[in-house]
Amino acid sequence: MSVATGLNLSYQNRRVRILPAMLAGATVTLLSMGVRQLGGLQSLELGSFDSLVRLQPDSGPDPRLLVVGISEADIQALGRFPISDGAIAQTLAKLQKYQPKVIGLDLYRDLPQAPGHEELLAGLKAPNVVAIYKLNDSESPGVPAPPGIPPARLGFNDFVLDPDGVVRRNLLSVSQAQKNTAFSFSVQVALLYLKDRVQPENSPVHPHQINWGKAEFLPLTANSGGYANLDAKGYQILLKYRSGKEVARQVSIRQVLKGEIDPSWVKDKIVLIGTTAPSSRDVFLTPYSPVKKQSPKMPGVLLHAQMLSQILSAVLDGRSLFWVWPEWAEILWNGAWAMVGGVLAWRIHHPARAGLAGGAGLIGLLGISYGIFTGGGWVPLVSPTLGLVVTGVGVSAYRKLYDAFHDSLTGLPNRDLFVDCLGRAIANTRGRRSYLFAVLFLDLDRFKVINDSLGHLVGDELLMAVVLRLRAIIGPGDTVARVGGDDFAILVRNIDVDSAVDLAARIHQALIVPFELKGQEVFVTASIGIALGGEPAATVREQPEHLLRDAHTAMYRAKALGTGRYQVFNASMHALAVERLQLETDLRMALKRQEFLLHYQPFVSLASGRIIGFEALVRWQHPLRGLIPPMKFIPVAEETGAIVPLGEWVLEEACRQLGLWEGMFDFDQPLIMSVNLSGKQFAQPDLVDRIQVILETTGLSPESLKLEITESVVMDDVESAIAVLKQMKGLNVKLGIDDFGTGYSSLSYLSRFPTDTLKVDKSFVGRMELESEGENVAIVRTIVALAHALGMDVIAEGVETAAQLAKLRSIGCEYGQGYFFAKPLPSEAATALMASEPQW
Repeated sequence: MSVATGLNLSYQNRRVRILPAMLAGATVTLLSMGVRQLGGLQSLELGSFDSLVRLQPDSGPDPRLLVVGISEADIQALGRFPISDGAIAQTLAKLQKYQPKVIGLDLYRDLPQAPGHEELLAGLKAPNVVAIYKLNDSESPGVPAPPGIPPARLGFNDFVLDPDGVVRRNLLSVSQAQKNTAFSFSVQVALLYLKDRVQPENSPVHPHQINWGKAEFLPLTANSGGYANLDAKGYQILLKYRSGKEVARQVSIRQVLKGEIDPSWVKDKIVLIGTTAPSSRDVFLTPYSPVKKQSPKMPGVLLHAQMLSQILSAVLDGRSLFWVWPEWAEILWNGAWAMVGGVLAWRIHHPARAGLAGGAGLIGLLGISYGIFTGGGWVPLVSPTLGLVVTGVGVSAYRKLYDAFHDSLTGLPNRDLFVDCLGRAIANTRGRRSYLFAVLFLDLDRFKVINDSLGHLVGDELLMAVVLRLRAIIGPGDTVARVGGDDFAILVRNIDVDSAVDLAARIHQALIVPFELKGQEVFVTASIGIALGGEPAATVREQPEHLLRDAHTAMYRAKALGTGRYQVFNASMHALAVERLQLETDLRMALKRQEFLLHYQPFVSLASGRIIGFEALVRWQHPLRGLIPPMKFIPVAEETGAIVPLGEWVLEEACRQLGLWEGMFDFDQPLIMSVNLSGKQFAQPDLVDRIQVILETTGLSPESLKLEITESVVMDDVESAIAVLKQMKGLNVKLGIDDFGTGYSSLSYLSRFPTDTLKVDKSFVGRMELESEGENVAIVRTIVALAHALGMDVIAEGVETAAQLAKLRSIGCEYGQGYFFAKPLPSEAATALMASEPQW
């Protein structure tokens, strides 16, 4: 497998694992759209619309407009309200002298307000004057227009209030039954102002849409923007406010009557006359109301100025009108932000970082929405915000649950989830006679070597590659989980033992193909343990943890037999595992309880036939199980690390015993005490210091101590081993290589080892008497010659017969050790043996 394939697998895993975030986003989007359809978000969406309106830059007063307002001071000066028809007639007459293009009277004049009614009617018949009336509807009775004015110069009051009483819409026209279309006051004023320039027409593309000059007036639908089930009254568009401060220049009606205005303010302009006094009922809430504490409501005449300015700016200046997306586009918009929240929560694990990312997402949403709003578009803001937050929080909670049951690297189920799946498999077998399943426990051989040599990133890539191959082998209904660093568990349903073994063989076959990592081919094998479940006799007592444990036990049995093997679990394996666990437990307490003792096996000078030293061999006297042989507990001590304190005790006890013998006997030459050092002992950084302390404590001469190390220990790291051996040699102790010939020593290194003795392994010595000058005799002869050439002496271990002894003497071997001379003896028996002064 190439690196690119591994990266592709990683991408696929991320894509698969991100699917829940996308599904959550889609679900939240559908729910929010449902809530929106029911009107649950309308008030919030309208509030967001108001906030965006207030954030827009102020465009200042429209130079085409002049508002003649009737203030509280005007009402008091004129002495009444409504003010008389005569005062209005005089105002019209004064304004007409300044040649306005259009005058819009934003005052109801359905009833005479004497004096001056006739004069007012005459003034209203001027061709540039537009009057206002109120349509009759089910909610309130209408207000008729002044008599005698043609329909083209009459416009209905177009204020449409949202449920919260705020004016956000501009009602352009209404189709009346059995009558022509009625236009609003602001539209009629605009039509009159633009009659000699441009007129509205129906869109050639959308028959029910009005195009007017540069503008396309997009009508609102029932669910446009943030609305839900909007009333379908007439042709409505969103009102785009020009300014929250001053939409047009304002003068009072008294200023007009007194002639205190500049004629240029009126000439060729649109003049609107209406009430601006707060005490009148002609005031309305707008998006600006929340920030206007003193006078939150806007007079109707200024609202008409806003509407009129919107129409003129769109038709003449090309200023954008509000547009809204169709419902399908809003669903995509909401869904996209919900998925953004889900993806961020899924990809970012750290709570603080996730919060920062979510905040950045919200800022991005607000920024994009504001940009769209500035460009004339109103898109939902609250629903995508809720989608982003709710999906993010929901996915974050789901991610915590997912992480609790899945491996972060591979996305596979972890141990807890696998045990749960295994429990369900066991439950499914109860009551079914022919349903079996298997658990395969897979451990990669020598995975630590790959991690240490190529790095953990490459190790992770290898694991991903192994997962890819495992997924290609197992069925879609089966489960593969990562239950440890390089451990995988596979649950295969509806399978017998033969099929499980066949699956293990296919896994081994799949792993034979080398993996290409960082341009280097890597070969991987696996040890596999198999445990069968679902057997009728066992289903009642089966537990998922026990089955996984059994497969794990079988895997260790396979690994003990060599790499790339599989084993099927049987009950004896569990018994051995339990025994081993008990052995480990007892071993940890044995040193404290002083359960260990030493036996001593002599080695003999083959020239004189006399004892010249002993090898100290540890034994374990268990209080319940009796004498436990070293071959049983030494490997366990090596694995658990208990060999280090045990080895130190052996060394100190052996030195102490030799010191006692030196006091008891008068030797012609000093006895040698030989002690084996384990690999873990040899790797201790303070080993030399510990040996020196023991020699000083026991008072033993260093020349009387021989330390034996096996070939494999020194060959693991030759240079370091040579350095340690030289430090030991600096203490004047003797050094020997144990079991020589069974390892893989390099002769070039052997010449550099500062050792005194080579010990020939008993496997060569034991076969010497079966042949005269055969292969094994030649090997021993060569080892002896090699040792002598390097200035070392030789000890042959495992001497059991006189024939072997004769052969060794004939080829010049100095020393022998074995049952022919004596078995390993307790200290008392070894003392008695020396006292008898034997000679062979």
